Amino acid sequence: MENKKSLLKLSSITILDTRLSIRIPTVGEILEDERTYYSMISAFTAGTFQYMVELDDMGIDFTAITDYELFKIIFPAFAKSDLSLLFGNLDMSDFDIYKDNSQRELLYSPGNDMEINEKTYLELADTIRKINLLEKVTYRPGNESARKYLLEKERRKRKRNSRKPYEPYLEKLVVSLVNTSEFPYNYESCMDLSIYKFNQSFRQIQHKIAFDNMMIGVYAGTVDVSRLGDKNALSWIPDKY
Repeated sequence: MENKKSLLKLSSITILDTRLSIRIPTVGEILEDERTYYSMISAFTAGTFQYMVELDDMGIDFTAITDYELFKIIFPAFAKSDLSLLFGNLDMSDFDIYKDNSQRELLYSPGNDMEINEKTYLELADTIRKINLLEKVTYRPGNESARKYLLEKERRKRKRNSRKPYEPYLEKLVVSLVNTSEFPYNYESCMDLSIYKFNQSFRQIQHKIAFDNMMIGVYAGTVDVSRLGDKNALSWIPDKY
């Protein structure tokens, strides 16, 4: 990602020269169908640990492949759906696995003459995570017994959750922040915020509330500053975003 401007000023981020860019949608755009949006970004940023059940059903050990190899499996199916919230008007429907002259497998779009190699994928995934405050999951079980236990546990969890209706995430967050004194937007005005701006506001408000509560403890004598492990807690402005 070579953009030098702050993401606060951008509506899209170039990943692959001028041909592939990631849009930074607004809160209002995502709320049109937030379930689809979060499903999409989850698929594009997921590690093999998060797809352990699906991979096991395909006869693939989730500890034996890379995140990029997982992406090559997932992306061709997603590419045929509406990806405009993330990629604008770029038609990605013909992305599929092809082989070059050396029989090396490529994730390639003939119509766009575009390859998404591992380097491009990692940049794309990291950018989506940054925009949406997602953490990279890199967990690996220590042995075969742990792997089987995790699989069984995840299958039980999936079965329980399959009976539950979808619960909106962003909608709840909007309601919570609009009714927080530190958030200077109402329901209408926050619809035009990019999801990056909205997420950074949420993170800053969390940090400032924690800072204010800690300072109350400091002045009341119930918090010993010398024992604080995180010195960043002593400032209401975080070290990094």
